[in-house]
Amino acid sequence: MGVKGKLIGSVEVKCGGHLIYDLFHNNTHHIPNICRGKINHFEIHEGESVKVGSIVSWKYNDELYNSFIIITSYDHQWTTWTFVYEKKTEETPEPLVFLGFTLDVTKDIEGHLIKK
Repeated sequence: MGVKGKLIGSVEVKCGGHLIYDLFHNNTHHIPNICRGKINHFEIHEGESVKVGSIVSWKYNDELYNSFIIITSYDHQWTTWTFVYEKKTEETPEPLVFLGFTLDVTKDIEGHLIKK
């Protein structure tokens, strides 16, 4: 059994957390166009958008973890990402780079929504 961990990162969003929520849960297919070069592919395999029971894939592969769960929450002016994971070995690094990546994606989406 690997080492378990949890990382939480929040970023303030001027466009309002509800708009970020809407994009991730209702219009997810637009994210690769908004975040060019960061997210190359999004596909719904089963269910609809990002809802409980849906199976969704993003083009991002990492074989360093036995399990990796991403939880998002949205407040009035904040978007929060929580990663709950189990590393394959103690030497596996914490997913800090990936957390930074998700916060950058959130800011890209914010910039897109503010321009609208």
